[in-house]
Formats: sequence, structure tokens, C-alpha cells
Amino acid sequence: MIIVTGSVTASAETDAEMAELCLAHVRRSRTEPGCLLHAVHRDVENHHRFVFLEHWSSRTTLEQHFEVPESIAFVKAIRVIAIDATKMQIFETVES
Repeated sequence: MIIVTGSVTASAETDAEMAELCLAHVRRSRTEPGCLLHAVHRDVENHHRFVFLEHWSSRTTLEQHFEVPESIAFVKAIRVIAIDATKMQIFETVES
């Protein structure tokens, strides 16, 4: 299984737009083959920071997710309104 974590921070002015974009992205992503979990949360210490947690069945399905036109458009859209660089980490796990 592949686990992805990520975050993006909006400004007070772009917070509502960021929330809409993030929710639309996770809801759509959940329908993709290989998506086991796709969620977005707000950081309780910084309300404008959105934190993602994703589980994918394989590296291949994650790479396919990155190639979906809507995923590409999402990344471009949030980078325009984010107040800092987006962050992402990818982990490969071994289930026991």
C-alpha cells in the first residue's frame, strides 16, 4: 500500500475557495481505481492549513491518479491561491 500525506495553506481571503477545491478533489479521487482512502482535514492550530491523507493500492494507481486531468488542474488551482509551497510525502508500506 502507498500512503500519501500533504498540505497546503490558504490565506483568510482564499480559505473558502481552497476548501471547495480540496473537497471536490478528494470526493472525485475516492472514485478512482486503487484509491483506498482520500481525505482532507483542517489543522487545528492553523485553520487555513489543509492536510491530506491518502491510501493507494499501488504505486501504479497513485501515478495514474497524478495523470488524471482533474488532478493536474487541482494542483495548478491550489498553487495559485496558496500562501506557501504545497507539501507532499509518499510512503510505501508493508502490511503485516
